[in-house]
Amino acid sequence: MARGMTRRLGAIVLGLAMALTGSGAAHAEAPKTPAKPTAVTIAGKNVSGGKLTVQQAEHADVFQRLLSEVNWLSTATPTTTAPKADKLGPKYVATVLIKDKATQVYDLYPLASGGPRAYRPAKQPTGKKSAGWFYGRLTMSESLRISGVPLEAKPDLVAGGIGGGIGSDVEAEELDPVAVGQDVVNEVQRLFLLNGAVLLVVLAGLAGVAFLIRRRV
Repeated sequence: MARGMTRRLGAIVLGLAMALTGSGAAHAEAPKTPAKPTAVTIAGKNVSGGKLTVQQAEHADVFQRLLSEVNWLSTATPTTTAPKADKLGPKYVATVLIKDKATQVYDLYPLASGGPRAYRPAKQPTGKKSAGWFYGRLTMSESLRISGVPLEAKPDLVAGGIGGGIGSDVEAEELDPVAVGQDVVNEVQRLFLLNGAVLLVVLAGLAGVAFLIRRRV
């Protein structure tokens, strides 16, 4: 009987040792760090040579500026519809690279009417995504210019910019005053309806309390 107990204890100890060893090995395997972009290329008709490349290792500041203009587009939800072709201005194709391998591609329109625009093609180097149009950052034009694209300087926008939203430079002609007025009216109506519903609830509560008091009296 003593031998049987000894064997059982030995089996338990061995099992615990194997479990701990397996757990330690699992913890020892650190998760792989995703590779980070190393370069951004810009292609366009008026770009010298047709295409320029900004390497992170050579021009870190310019690289980060370019990357910030497009990197958020990979997971963003489209914010606008396709503008008219004659309102877009020149197109520049930005490609994000990881060790010379393309991972993201976007069409940039820094001089579009109403503010910069960006387009995410459905066909991406890493697979298909939903195609869509976006309002670009206000700094898009300046970021492209300092990278080597021949655009007019806009130093007042160097420190500004918004990602994935409409900017303050949207032209007044693109806003529909009738639609804006209707939105205001709708909001006022909703406010009145909400207040009326709250008032009805309060009155019903007061009536119930008064009824209960009268019954007790």
